Amino acid sequence: MYIAREASKVWRKVTAEITAELPLLREKWLLLLAGLVFQYIHGLAARGVHYLHRPGPLLQDLGFMALPELGQDKSYLSECTFVFIFFSFFLWTFHPFIYHSKRFYTVLIWRRVLAFLVASQVLRIITFYSTQLPGPNYHCREGSHIATLPPPNNVLEVLLINFPRGVNLGCGDLIFSSHMIFTLVFVRTYHKYGTKRFVKLLSWLMAIVQSLLIIAARKHYSVDVVVAWYTVNLVVYFVDNKLPEMPDRTNGSPLLPLSTKEKDGRLKDEKDSRLKDEFHKLLNGNHGDPTDRRQRVQMDGRHDDDLNHGALSDATANGT
Repeated sequence: MYIAREASKVWRKVTAEITAELPLLREKWLLLLAGLVFQYIHGLAARGVHYLHRPGPLLQDLGFMALPELGQDKSYLSECTFVFIFFSFFLWTFHPFIYHSKRFYTVLIWRRVLAFLVASQVLRIITFYSTQLPGPNYHCREGSHIATLPPPNNVLEVLLINFPRGVNLGCGDLIFSSHMIFTLVFVRTYHKYGTKRFVKLLSWLMAIVQSLLIIAARKHYSVDVVVAWYTVNLVVYFVDNKLPEMPDRTNGSPLLPLSTKEKDGRLKDEKDSRLKDEFHKLLNGNHGDPTDRRQRVQMDGRHDDDLNHGALSDATANGT
């Protein structure tokens, strides 16, 4: 009985949120679709640079000197950390469908996140196509049969990007780290729109741990991670300032900006309401500012006192 009652409450919250989000989805669906399509384009670009990659000796790297190598048997730790960050953020963005307290609309926050990702990924594609470095990952080193891909047999082989194996076993797409793009965009977004101070601190700590694990697993050079830290933060800062600010739902702000017609109608209603109030005040004899009425009362009282004082003076002068 209790479970059924709680399930009914959750279902009502979900349906109410869907009703609120659908108008936004109908308006923003093209932008969201473009952001999702670009994720495929980004993967296609990473697949393409793999054909250009040439293995070679590892470059001298300060991070490699400072951090012990995890080895192939423990390199999964960095991927597990990233998966945890990704799905934690993904679930958090949909919490307005379940929880009563909410600050944002899921559609709007994903539009914002995808804008951050696309801007950062455009810079990433330009960067790793400019110069191909020998990959530090184990499958990108000399002697690996997949360090360089053979020429494709057909266009379909390139377009399918061998997902997900081709994504996890790519080479050449180094500067700057794609994992850190997602991680930093998610962390910065939660830092701005999240409500739990402890979770904010934990998310930044997780981003630092993710950075160290990527280097220790030899999936990227230190420069790939360092460049990601300042590039993504700058991209998010500038793009965030260009985008319109999301309405804060805690203040009960309207779902969508009012159109010109709606604004004119609202102004007309407010004007009519003020005229009615003034009319009622005139009928009731309460027209005017209360401060003015107080001043008039004080003036009337002072005038009465002056009249009484004058009458007493005249009476005294007449000897009565």
